Amino acid sequence: MDIGTFHSIWTVVIFVSFIGIVVWAYSKRQKKSFDEAANLIFADEEQDKSNHKTGDNR
Repeated sequence: MDIGTFHSIWTVVIFVSFIGIVVWAYSKRQKKSFDEAANLIFADEEQDKSNHKTGDNR
């Protein structure tokens, strides 16, 4: 096995991994968890607003 064969195999492995990650990221099963993660920043603001209304300043 020479270095050219190794590089070819490594390129195929990396390409297949990339395609797998893209398919996983754009799958419909992940949409709900990604939407929740995208809105986490706003959940903190809502908690801050409710703390100001009740006077809880933790």
